[in-house]
Amino acid sequence: MSEGEDYRVISDILNGDSGAYAILVRRYQRQIFNLMIRLTSNEDDAMDLTQETFIKAYDNLERFKPSGRFFPWLYTIGMNVGRDFLRRKKTRRDKSDEIYLDGKSLMDGGIQEKGVIEKLDVAFIQKAMDTLPVDYREALYLRYHEDLPVKDVALCLDISVSAAKMRIKRGLEKLREMVAGGTK
Repeated sequence: MSEGEDYRVISDILNGDSGAYAILVRRYQRQIFNLMIRLTSNEDDAMDLTQETFIKAYDNLERFKPSGRFFPWLYTIGMNVGRDFLRRKKTRRDKSDEIYLDGKSLMDGGIQEKGVIEKLDVAFIQKAMDTLPVDYREALYLRYHEDLPVKDVALCLDISVSAAKMRIKRGLEKLREMVAGGTK
């Protein structure tokens, strides 16, 4: 689905076709769920927060500016929902020993033995990413996992393009230090 299709669906929703919202949910639910699992390390909380994000986006859809892109707007709502949840909890998320790759746990048998070494390398990087401050972690995730241009990273995080570049640069530097130091 292209941005133009997103705008068409949004227009349909705003014109009374609330069922069309399911198209946007199906398109973006994985990315929002992944954001929430990274923030909470808890699948149940992540599912609840994903749902809350889509409800808030739906309730505020008339505020979406057609000149912008829908995903960064939705992601910003998700970040705010996640941050509010963490603030309510009053504690930083617990670090889980279980590592999720593509929505599956290494512990639950969801990943076949073939390629486990590569998955463990990815898991090591993911654990290192989890120790980064949220600002750096989210900038790196958006840039390299979601493959967004720096301009869209800035939109998602509601910061300037130069601030997004700096977060990406500093996040990469910290990640390189951890990997070079062998912090496993």
